[in-house]
Amino acid sequence: MPISIQVCGSTFRRTRSVNMWMFNTEQDQETTFFDLGDNTALVCIDHQQYQKVVVPQLIDMTYKVHLGLFEEDVVLKLKTYNYDVVIVYENFKGSTLQTNPILAELVKRPDTQRREHFVVLLSHRFATNDAMSAFVHSVDQVINITDLANLKPVLRRGVTQHRELYNAFNEMLKSVQSL
Repeated sequence: MPISIQVCGSTFRRTRSVNMWMFNTEQDQETTFFDLGDNTALVCIDHQQYQKVVVPQLIDMTYKVHLGLFEEDVVLKLKTYNYDVVIVYENFKGSTLQTNPILAELVKRPDTQRREHFVVLLSHRFATNDAMSAFVHSVDQVINITDLANLKPVLRRGVTQHRELYNAFNEMLKSVQSL
């Protein structure tokens, strides 16, 4: 039987099959898998107050959301699904940027898989859209915790820029590989 928790009037359920937390907007509906073409997001935030701000905005942007509450679950989810967006809290499970297990796992992934994710670092230290900090920490975008209320427009802009950049790159890569 799935375990459920309530956050911000919505239900998070732990599924039997893959041992993961999933966000459900309706009490009766249990979603276990993504459909092809769905916008998908993995939220690796263990701070409940920040989850309450981030998850509803992602759902408003039509993302299907998985919560990564434990390091082992996140690693399994990253191996199982290709998420469009991965949001990582810099202090996940009490870690620092240098010891963050999720960021370390994402860096180890092959480039072809890594480019499929748009990785966002939620930070107390760095300013929103600080490109140099994003580069140094191998993420696509940095969003400061104080800007979480504006996550939706900031993320939408970042994802659009990411798609435009990698669309041209992927087209070139396909043409070179076909030679």
